[in-house]
Amino acid sequence: MGTAAEHGGGPEGEYRIARLRERLAGDELAELGVQVEQRGTAVLLTGTVPTAAHRDEIVRLAREELTGLVVRADLAVVCADAPDRFEELP
Repeated sequence: MGTAAEHGGGPEGEYRIARLRERLAGDELAELGVQVEQRGTAVLLTGTVPTAAHRDEIVRLAREELTGLVVRADLAVVCADAPDRFEELP
């Protein structure tokens, strides 16, 4: 089955996770609302993003950066734009 280091865990995995966090905070995505947690040989992304395209790009970036680790995403798409129509109440 192998050790955590063989599957991307350990110090190298921690370094790659830290590098992903930096990329998410400083990249054109600037997603400070996304948390990245290592759980064994898997990484969990949680938080909110403004669009589905942002979510997809973050997951792609995480999988690229964290090759060898399982990346799971629980990212909610939350749009903060003003409504484009009035809400009709009964």
